[in-house]
Amino acid sequence: MAMKIRLARGGSKKRPHYAIVASDSRMPRDGRFIEKLGTYNPLLPKDSEDRIKMNLERVQYWLGQGAQPTDRVARFLEAAGVKEKAERKNLKKGEPGKAAKERAEKRAAREAAANAPAEEAASE
Repeated sequence: MAMKIRLARGGSKKRPHYAIVASDSRMPRDGRFIEKLGTYNPLLPKDSEDRIKMNLERVQYWLGQGAQPTDRVARFLEAAGVKEKAERKNLKKGEPGKAAKERAEKRAAREAAANAPAEEAASE
C-alpha cells in the first residue's frame, strides 16, 4: 500500500481549512484516510502557533513506515525540524515562455534594423 502524508481540504468556499492525514495514495484527496495527524489553517498569520498543528510522534511513525509526504507537508516537516531540507530545483521556472521568447526576438530584430541605418550614416 502506497502511503502518503498529505492535506485533505475542508472548510467552506473561499475559507479553506486542511487536515494533515496519512492515507493510501489511491484514495481521493478529501476521501478516506487512515489517521489524522494534524491541521493547517492558511487563513491565520504565518507566525501564529495555531496555523500548523501536528502530532510529530505519529508523523515520525508514518515516515518510518514508508509514507511519503507531499511537497507542502514536506515543507511543514522541514520547518518543524522533523525532515531534512531538500534542495529544490526548478530549472525551467526562470526561463521565459514561448511567446515571450518570440517577442524578445522581434524586439531584437527591430532594434538591429533601427541601428543599422544609424551606423551606416555615421560611417559615411
